[in-house]
Amino acid sequence: MNKLSKHRYFFSLGLIFTVLLSSCEENSKKDNSVIVDKVEEKVVIKAPDFNQDSAYFFIEKQLSFGPRIPNTSAHILCSDYLVQRFKKYGAKVIEQDFQAKAYDGKMLRSKNIIASINPEATKRILLASHWDTRPWSDQDKKNPSKAFDGANDPGSGVGILLEIIRTIYVTDKKPSVGIDVVFFDSEDYGKSEVQDSYCLGSQYWSTHKHVANYSAYYGILLDMAGAKNARFNKEGVSMEYAPSIVHKVWDQASALGYGQYFIPQTASSITDDHYYVNTLAKIPMIDIVDYDNNVGFGSYWHTQDDNIMIIDKNTLKAVGQTLLQVLYNE
Repeated sequence: MNKLSKHRYFFSLGLIFTVLLSSCEENSKKDNSVIVDKVEEKVVIKAPDFNQDSAYFFIEKQLSFGPRIPNTSAHILCSDYLVQRFKKYGAKVIEQDFQAKAYDGKMLRSKNIIASINPEATKRILLASHWDTRPWSDQDKKNPSKAFDGANDPGSGVGILLEIIRTIYVTDKKPSVGIDVVFFDSEDYGKSEVQDSYCLGSQYWSTHKHVANYSAYYGILLDMAGAKNARFNKEGVSMEYAPSIVHKVWDQASALGYGQYFIPQTASSITDDHYYVNTLAKIPMIDIVDYDNNVGFGSYWHTQDDNIMIIDKNTLKAVGQTLLQVLYNE
């Protein structure tokens, strides 16, 4: 073989090697692009429809017992009903009875009610509302000492969460996460001037959890979640302890078309049940609450106007559907 032929041989080998290398690099790029596309792709699961009429019925049912004030027969009858509903919808129920000492020294016979769905799941989401009513409508100019219905505070949160549990029960496809619903008691028997006099049920639960070493990925509290023209701003304590959860919920609400309820602006911090879950139970929890920096709580708050007439099924739908969508996409 002469030199020319030898050079051509090596050139041919080099050319073949270069082509093979280029082909491998091209295939590698294609394979990498496919992998990246698969990683970035996220399937959005459509949650079942939230029935606002059913949630409304659950609010009416609570009101039928009368004001749910601790140490009253209406309080006992309503707690029995809530426990019975949870059990009917397949939840594992724990009744946490305790004595709470009110700011005025009165002992309140109290009961936190906990319902668990998919109790074996390690990843858990905590949903909550208080279920007791304030003994007085102290913000009412005409009848400040009279009890009130509490349709929105706390009836709406309880009604929405009952409907979420019912919806999951009757739907074939379940969320993959475990869900714990806690109805806190003795939340509204307090006095603003006395520190930690509100939210007695959540304070108790946060230091006496229903399951040893219980924790949750995050929590969502509902308080005054069903009034007409409700405005749910990004409440301050929620933004301090669980901003990513706030953004998750508000973004989901916006995607569903409920941006007129879930307002993308931050409001002042309020002391609510979520404060103690965050600080004592060490579980990041947000508050969906009808509160605005300019007007405070709604005009119905702690007045005789907090009755069934203030409840809007459209608001119930917005909150309930948003929560279901969040749960089904965890």
